[in-house]
Amino acid sequence: MTNEPQLSAAQRRSFAKRLLAWWDENGRKSFPWQRDRTPYRVWVSEIMLQQTQAATVVPYFERFMARFPRLELLAAAPLDEVLHLWSGLGYYARARHLHRAAKIVVDECGGVFPQSLDALGNLPGVGRSTAGAIVAQAYGKRAAILDANVKRVLARHYRVGGVVSSSATLKALWRYAESLVPNERLADYTQAIMDLGATICMRSRPACSICPLRATCQGLAKGDAGKFPERRARAERRLEQRRFFVVTDADGATLVQQQPPTGIWGGLWSPPQAPIDQQVDSFLAQHGIHEQLIESIRIGQTIPYGFSHYDLDVEPVYVRLNARPAMVAENGGVWIHSGNHRLGLSALAAKLLAVTLAMEP
Repeated sequence: MTNEPQLSAAQRRSFAKRLLAWWDENGRKSFPWQRDRTPYRVWVSEIMLQQTQAATVVPYFERFMARFPRLELLAAAPLDEVLHLWSGLGYYARARHLHRAAKIVVDECGGVFPQSLDALGNLPGVGRSTAGAIVAQAYGKRAAILDANVKRVLARHYRVGGVVSSSATLKALWRYAESLVPNERLADYTQAIMDLGATICMRSRPACSICPLRATCQGLAKGDAGKFPERRARAERRLEQRRFFVVTDADGATLVQQQPPTGIWGGLWSPPQAPIDQQVDSFLAQHGIHEQLIESIRIGQTIPYGFSHYDLDVEPVYVRLNARPAMVAENGGVWIHSGNHRLGLSALAAKLLAVTLAMEP
């Protein structure tokens, strides 16, 4: 195994030539962000594509561009509306960073996107790889990327050992990534190496027999490509439990509250939640929901919900009211109708609201 690139100019040219020839025939070229490739559109797509598959991103990107076709419109929009359009895409810090970065570019850069890696890297949510993707695809300048797909391609092709998240391994992978970038067709090359990792050099069951780089893949030659990239042993996942109180009034509106600005659901809205051992009566009383207002209470089936580092068991408590309590607004709550609001909801919150809509007589 090697951790340092020792490539001749001919080897570097051959790598890019084979990759681009494959992409010309087999690459994905119909994504909406590949049309009218402006710095703004490329930036939004790259933020959305972080840790998310391209097919999932497409409808979100199209809705986002329809509402915010220009950077200035995004910068001027309320965060709630940005989060609303992001609802269901996950990793909501990306949306908060996108909104904050738009304001910075408008307020401090005159609305003109930076063109250098360093300047782009100073924007919230833009790391080294994302900055490289923007530079290559929006400006056609020579820059490397190293997302999860590219890490996998390079680690297998050159048998780069070591845990992929370690600084030594990342340093080696970055040196390969930077040395292999060609001097032309920068946008195509960037898309090609990502496509190769996404469609051929997949995490499990890679299609090595049709890979354009198979002739020089050291992992394939040694028969151990599946070992790379090496991953740190996963820690045991913890399990958390929460109660979500899905409170619906006589008109079918559901009570939601905004989450704190940081955390998994930072800034999003959801039905009020509490620890699993929170008594139903006491929780409702805290929100001014007394017995005379309650038409029915039903505890639903537990909903398992997974995050990257832990699992959450959600116990929904469905409460139907015959009238709204007076103190809801004092607790920061608002009433919304599913499908008729502009607030950002998590996928879980949207699912809970959909259940209440289905329960309506």
